[in-house]
Amino acid sequence: MSNLTADTSPAPCAALHCAALELLIEPRDKDLGGFSVRRVLPAARRRAVGPWVFFDHMGPAEFPAGEGIDVRPHPHINLATVTYLFEGEILHRDSLGSVQVITPGAINLMLAGSGIVHSERQPPAVRASTHRAHGLQLWLALPEQDEEVDAAFYHHPASDIPALEVDGVSVRILMGSAYGLTSPVRTFAETLYVEASLQAGQSLALPAATERALYVVEGSLGVRDQTLPEHTMAVFSPRKDVVLQATTASRIAIIGGEPVGERHLWWNFVSSRRERIEQAKRDWQEGRFPKVPGDEDEYIPLPEQ
Repeated sequence: MSNLTADTSPAPCAALHCAALELLIEPRDKDLGGFSVRRVLPAARRRAVGPWVFFDHMGPAEFPAGEGIDVRPHPHINLATVTYLFEGEILHRDSLGSVQVITPGAINLMLAGSGIVHSERQPPAVRASTHRAHGLQLWLALPEQDEEVDAAFYHHPASDIPALEVDGVSVRILMGSAYGLTSPVRTFAETLYVEASLQAGQSLALPAATERALYVVEGSLGVRDQTLPEHTMAVFSPRKDVVLQATTASRIAIIGGEPVGERHLWWNFVSSRRERIEQAKRDWQEGRFPKVPGDEDEYIPLPEQ
């Protein structure tokens, strides 16, 4: 998913005693044509967390029969997209010929590299009746030496993702290493992506990372005297003694890792070089990107400059 045009407005941590908590970010709604998402990153006061430069929360949304998600073919360069669903199904197609139904619990990593085009729609069987969709889509900035690698698509079913209980809390290691387990999903720099589900009263210590943040998908949590409400992102310092406590049943996503340097973002394009984005604009406008087999008839036009 895409259409990057606006930032969120963050709120600072008001309490001096919550020094581990650097920033609270409140998302803003973004219409993607037929449905909206909560856009968390990039934010006005925080452009990235580690290598993560984009964070969208979709749903939970309910669609009547005959309707659903229809994100037409669009391009990406110099990044990797990561799609993760809690509910529903999305049919991914790309210009490499990949065709993959994305299901809950699976990790889908699309490496744009030198350039790729993809579409995201809901399968006809799903659209035939009332259905729901709920998930996260994130973008990873690639280290400069990897920005122009060949495009690729990697699918990891839910059964491939390491899972464990930490003090009774259900945790899944989606990317990177945490709590003694390592995900098989490819990374390009130090990268952290963890999902956890807590019952009211349960606690969880944050895993270490060069930079890190958590997003409250559902519920609410506390850290020291600070409340982390539903649908907010909390950015933390690297200190090791950060322990979360769920005030209600909660689902969270923890992200982080190593920053890869300044990145320019425009629409669906991310790059360390402005001139590379300008080239991608011309290539899309002039039809030089490859088509998506099986979805060649539609596309998202380049936005007005």
